[in-house]
Amino acid sequence: MKKFTCVQDIGDLKSAVAEAFEIKKDRFKYVELGRNKTLMMIFFNSSLRTRLSTQKAALNLGMNVMVLDINQGAWRLETERGVIMDGDKPEHLLEAIPVMGCYCDLIGVRSFARFENRDFDYEETILNQFIKYSGRPVFSMEAATRHPLQSFADLITIEEYKRTARPKVVMTWAPHPRPLPQAVPNSFAEWMNATDYDFVITHPEGYELDPAFVGNAKVEYDQMKAFEGADFIYAKNWAAYTGDNYGQILSKDREWTVSNRQMAVTNNAYFMHCLPVRRNMIVTDDVIESPQSIVIPEAANREISATVVLKRLLEGLK
Repeated sequence: MKKFTCVQDIGDLKSAVAEAFEIKKDRFKYVELGRNKTLMMIFFNSSLRTRLSTQKAALNLGMNVMVLDINQGAWRLETERGVIMDGDKPEHLLEAIPVMGCYCDLIGVRSFARFENRDFDYEETILNQFIKYSGRPVFSMEAATRHPLQSFADLITIEEYKRTARPKVVMTWAPHPRPLPQAVPNSFAEWMNATDYDFVITHPEGYELDPAFVGNAKVEYDQMKAFEGADFIYAKNWAAYTGDNYGQILSKDREWTVSNRQMAVTNNAYFMHCLPVRRNMIVTDDVIESPQSIVIPEAANREISATVVLKRLLEGLK
């Protein structure tokens, strides 16, 4: 594996999940693999689970780790070509990237959608600059359109907790006070579509995702109907994608907050969320604190998904 940005990069999902379960039994089995290798983690945006889980995964594999927070202790970076750099950004990413590549063996990048230009976001401009110019294997720690380490951990969690071979998995939009990127829902949809699960997406009209990520999923605008018989509920907010509404909040309808009312029509479904979560906006206290809430095991599996990905990238260096 030379890069990791989407579900296609991981290859066969059954093999990847089996490897995840193997690593979960012995997290330090491959500790010699990363000896004298260095991971550089580059954050353009804030992080808790991604930062900690990926760093822990690298340590599991015996790697050295460097963490760089752009705009906090580093020069502010210009990202677009053709700009006259007479403002507050003294260094261009196109010089910074190959310099970073000189100091490490693998590079992880976290850079969210800006909601300024949909084409810039959906072309994954920043992530692809690292892939093109760093000279190192690059993996996404969440980009403008996807969050593959999260989605891989979500898949591992569903495989651990599923009670039937083909569970019904429902991803539901929920309200939020701020506009959030589509990366997590896009990525979750992409990974679920790569399985044989019964996958449903539910959201208010106007919140349609990019069809490339929706794929063959069933889209249901009636949330209660979508929840009927579900085995897993995956709640997430996202801003509008389509047309001039890109990056906008179209609704804060609290009827879409996941509560006992909706969960009552499921098949005693497990509740999932990538975290951090706005309580009583995305989900009520009762649901997230219930025995069916698996948000903590889901977060714990971020270490496992990252370990598998880093292991495969390290093996690709040979």
